Amino acid sequence: MKIEPAVALAGHIAVPGNKSISHRAIMLGAVGEGETLIRGFGRSEDTESTIAAVRALGVTVHEDDVDTLRVEGVGLRGLRGADGPIDCGNSGTTLRLLAGLLAGQSGSFELTGDDSLRRRPMDRIADPLASMGARVETEEGRPPMRIEGGRLTAIRYELPVASAQVKSAILFAGLYAEGRTTVVEPVPTRDHSEIMLAAAGAPIQRRPGRVSVGPAERLRLEEVAVPGDFSAAAPFIVAATLLPGSELTIHDVGLNPTRTGLLDVLERMGARITTFNRRRSPGGEPTGDILVQSAELVATTIGAEEVPRLIDELPLFALVAACARGESRVEGAQELRVKETDRIETVTTSLRALGVRVKKRHDGFGVRGVPTRPKGGGMGSDGDHR
Repeated sequence: MKIEPAVALAGHIAVPGNKSISHRAIMLGAVGEGETLIRGFGRSEDTESTIAAVRALGVTVHEDDVDTLRVEGVGLRGLRGADGPIDCGNSGTTLRLLAGLLAGQSGSFELTGDDSLRRRPMDRIADPLASMGARVETEEGRPPMRIEGGRLTAIRYELPVASAQVKSAILFAGLYAEGRTTVVEPVPTRDHSEIMLAAAGAPIQRRPGRVSVGPAERLRLEEVAVPGDFSAAAPFIVAATLLPGSELTIHDVGLNPTRTGLLDVLERMGARITTFNRRRSPGGEPTGDILVQSAELVATTIGAEEVPRLIDELPLFALVAACARGESRVEGAQELRVKETDRIETVTTSLRALGVRVKKRHDGFGVRGVPTRPKGGGMGSDGDHR
């Protein structure tokens, strides 16, 4: 792909639906009662993997349009054993969250994926599910993961690493457990699962630093309107900020505060960003519009407490930092090393090829910006969509 320089960005756009919410809507619709209508579905290879996975488990999914789906729920305990391993593709969200639901089903299941997914750590899911009473086996802590569901007991689990996927898997398993399951977070992570569980009628309670769920008799999720994916909006927000003379409005974007850490960081650096028309979409997610105007930026530091709120946008932040005055740093982001690629390595290598002065650290990176700026050049994605 060849990209030519742009003069400015001006106008109005929308972005595809949020993938994280789309995954959860398919899964909770699958174990709900009746039909769930999903509008604004974020279609991607990862969410296609979730559709294929629930179909393999006996769930009917109607694809009325590219972004409109109907899921016929089979009930909390209605998932049936697949004919073979369930292929989750490259989607860690599919594998980890589905594992939580399967831990409460009757029967044996095997979850696997592509070469990249089979290199990613799964003990962080397997250990708490085993503590609840499920039989879970992995290949030295990595997929394929074999699960034999059964009678579960509630646990209180303190996340060793901030992870919305681990939290969600435990909460999903908690729907089937005797007693009240509690997850304690070191720092807040994205809360799409909690919002959707509440919308579906699950007995969920939230307090600062912790969330708990009790056994559910049934779930009913009638409609989910998926807002635009903030991660898809982020490149346009960054481009409009950096290109002089830009004024861009992005409509119907998810504004869940556990996902919009990049906005806070950019505003701290001097960006001119306004959010308006805020509302709650069907399904409970905060949604609104974003107006971005170009601005000169100054350097900043992102600490460990901020990382979960912009973990997917940290590669973009490295580019922003290259165009800001001063030296910026990211700390406490070692989770980047176990994504689809080692993103600390790929980001630093890629930006160096564009003339950026970037230095990797064990838990992040540092970038020296203006007066040095990126220049033209070539880089590889290493198969990583970020």
